[in-house]
Amino acid sequence: MPKQVLSRDGFSATKADPSKSMGTNHRSQADGTSPTVRPQTGSAATAYTPVLSLESVTTTFEDEAAIGNFTLSVQDGELLTILGPSGCGKTTALRTIAGLERPDSGRVRINGRTVADEETFRQPEDRDVGLVFQDFALFSHMTVAENVGFGIESWSEAKRTARVDELLTLVGLAGAGERSPSDLSGGQQQRVALARALAPEPEVLLLDEPFSSLDRDLRERMREEVRRILQAAGVTTVFVTHDQTEALSISDRVAVMCEGHLEQVGHPETVFAGPESRFVAEFLGNPTFLDGQVGEDAVSTHIGPITLDQLPGLSADESGNHVAVVVRPDDIEAVAVPASEADGIVRRRSYEGSTIRYRIELDDGTTLEAMHNHTAAVDLDDPVAVGLVADHEFAWFDDEAETDGC
Repeated sequence: MPKQVLSRDGFSATKADPSKSMGTNHRSQADGTSPTVRPQTGSAATAYTPVLSLESVTTTFEDEAAIGNFTLSVQDGELLTILGPSGCGKTTALRTIAGLERPDSGRVRINGRTVADEETFRQPEDRDVGLVFQDFALFSHMTVAENVGFGIESWSEAKRTARVDELLTLVGLAGAGERSPSDLSGGQQQRVALARALAPEPEVLLLDEPFSSLDRDLRERMREEVRRILQAAGVTTVFVTHDQTEALSISDRVAVMCEGHLEQVGHPETVFAGPESRFVAEFLGNPTFLDGQVGEDAVSTHIGPITLDQLPGLSADESGNHVAVVVRPDDIEAVAVPASEADGIVRRRSYEGSTIRYRIELDDGTTLEAMHNHTAAVDLDDPVAVGLVADHEFAWFDDEAETDGC
């Protein structure tokens, strides 16, 4: 298998050899592994064998743990995104996988082979990984084709040419091989960097916030294009980002990080709908933690009752207890009414093109957001009646659950 070489200056080169208070979500396994994820490629015999695994890995800088007791596995052909705010340790996790950082404890395995533990540390070039950086790091003095073929120079000319042509076709740049990278758009340069990382057929591809330098419209188009390319290539991929929309839209699974450890791992829809901590709920989509009191059939809130059927794990046995229900802007409807009928007042109105986002202050001081169609006839400072328009299940937390940090 060809080997991926990661130089110490950060350039990606290659060389080839010839439960209860957690709403509806349930973590696939407490350690971040997921034996039930079906890969997109691979034989039935190896369907559930991780291509990449990190086992209780800790990597420190100046006696501070950037990642601590970090356990995660990635299946054959899976695209897993490590998602979290700046400084949470996600890039350190990626660099530890790549071999650019040495862990202080724990074990990293790639395709069943230990590449790092307390006794072993294989250099980046001996890990069979590809890495695409934020700035793409293309050689400006080389043509597009030369960039793509840079890491497979030891292959025969015919084989190398065929591989470069195959990848340029895959990334939608057939016929562009003789062009200079400087003549390409940002999106095209990104595709060249991706083709170069894929050229040696690495076991694992690592993407470090590859869309961060692109404008919003191009970023949206490119994440769809990159997803298509990775599916066609069938490569196991770990993608790092702080952008929730990117992570939720492109991933087979997401692993949410905070302060050096994993908060939750699962399918994007599962993690979004059933956050296992307040941090995950807050990080994934502007929620309001709506205070409510449990009754016989429903939880009463300031904007109306929520039936117990919509709050999995909560029962009438807990009548009288207070809970915090996670509601999001698209769950809320606000209607302009006379002040005598109002639940609150619109304190902020943000026109966003196809939608309008409102910040509403309820009579009890609670603030929440509502998202309406752009034709909504509700103005700033209007008194409004507020209600829930969602019929799905809601996540909830015990009222005394921690609200700060992770």
